[in-house]
Amino acid sequence: MNPIFIVLLVILGIAIIVISWFISTLNSFRTMLIKIDESESSIDVALTQRFDMLNKLFQAAKGYMKHEAETLQKVVAMRQPGRGAPMSEKQAFSDEIARGLESINIVVEQYPDLKASENVKTLQEATIAVEENLQASRRVYNSNVSIYNQKVVVFPTNIVANMKKFEKRAFFEAEAAKREDVVFDF
Repeated sequence: MNPIFIVLLVILGIAIIVISWFISTLNSFRTMLIKIDESESSIDVALTQRFDMLNKLFQAAKGYMKHEAETLQKVVAMRQPGRGAPMSEKQAFSDEIARGLESINIVVEQYPDLKASENVKTLQEATIAVEENLQASRRVYNSNVSIYNQKVVVFPTNIVANMKKFEKRAFFEAEAAKREDVVFDF
């Protein structure tokens, strides 16, 4: 066999391997971006559920809370972050809703009749379920972002990432109030 022919076959084989790796890596990035978008959509759904739950809880409780109404109405009246909103806007919305839920819980503790209301108890239990769902959605999103970000910065996949201008994505962070140390005041 001709040595030039063998060299050409080896070069062709290497080229096929490199092209296959490039296409596979590019498809992997695209799949990860779809997973990130899907998990971000789950956060949007959970935030919407949380907003709706807060609104229903407020409606059920507002007869008992005349002097707190202004603060709570401001929280309920906030616009919901839409699809395509940056993660920082969704983060701010989540933080504001969390503060609203804390206000309602404080009011519920202050009014025994309200605490005993079956509607409010049911809504509080549903709120807990929505919060757990939101936390799960955040964990899935952050896990997907972590895997993607690792591929963006680690060699050799970062070569494809740089060529196609894939950039790191932002994590969904915990609310600032939840990062603080818990103080027990007896």
